[in-house]
Amino acid sequence: MIINPHRQPRRATAWVLRLSVLLAVATALPAQAVIEDGGVEAAKRELLRAQAQALENGEGVERDPVAAAKLYCEAARLGDASSQFNLGWMYSNGRGVERSDQWAAFFFHAAAEQGYEQAQRMLAQVGGPPTYVPDCMREPEPPKAVAAKAPPRRAAVAAAPLVVARASWPLPIVNLVKGIAPEFKVHPQLVLSVIEVESRFDTVALSPRNAKGLMQLIPETAARFGVRNAYDAAQNVRGGTAYLQWLLAYYQGDVTLAAAAYNAGEGAVDRYRGVPPYAETRAYVRKVLDLFGSYFHPFDEGVTAPSPRLSAVRAQFLSR
Repeated sequence: MIINPHRQPRRATAWVLRLSVLLAVATALPAQAVIEDGGVEAAKRELLRAQAQALENGEGVERDPVAAAKLYCEAARLGDASSQFNLGWMYSNGRGVERSDQWAAFFFHAAAEQGYEQAQRMLAQVGGPPTYVPDCMREPEPPKAVAAKAPPRRAAVAAAPLVVARASWPLPIVNLVKGIAPEFKVHPQLVLSVIEVESRFDTVALSPRNAKGLMQLIPETAARFGVRNAYDAAQNVRGGTAYLQWLLAYYQGDVTLAAAAYNAGEGAVDRYRGVPPYAETRAYVRKVLDLFGSYFHPFDEGVTAPSPRLSAVRAQFLSR
């Protein structure tokens, strides 16, 4: 039996009751509401991982690797890199579950993409990322009875753009966005929401990934949309807004997917057939949706063809 040297076991007894209560609360919410409630999601990740570790190692509870794998997968779906790595380890070694190089590759890649060093070292052994998504990694369909009672959000963007600006948002930038966004048929509120989450209105912001300016354009995106100087506020907003316009057309107005792609790239969203299982991306989507206030945005079909994976994203809910 191979023991993972990176594990940090915990006693599970004190967590069991808290886990049960939290899961009861979280599963009573629509799936999107869970994404939006960062506090619930972060706590749920931690508790799921703790219980999975206890079940895997028989600490305070009877050892049950199959149940552990299910809990690890739920935590992995919520973006827990440790759970993604642990599950990849179980499948790569057949430890308590049937050995599967494909499943190991999926989970090691997900953890590695979040910067998990041990997972990054495993990629040489498992090869490229698979093109399928395990069932347990797909967002569950919101319960219809609960979803019907959910507080209504703006169903669509108003014809006359109404911007609800925060007091901390610089007026010159707000006015700049109000002038540019309509040229691309994108609501200024969405652009401003992205700017808030991306840079907090810092025109000279620079990320460790070399993303620059208000809308944090990486060099490839800047070049793609004709931005020569990403630190020029007007150029930056035009480039970022053009990218949002493209993403909205690519995902046919789905703001959740468009926001996820703006953060993680449309390649990751297509490969995972939805919001990638990255804690950062899930938090990013939650913040943008909260600031924008709508899951849908009108889109221009003439900008680009829809994602070839969009039907797969929708089909996963119909098949559950």
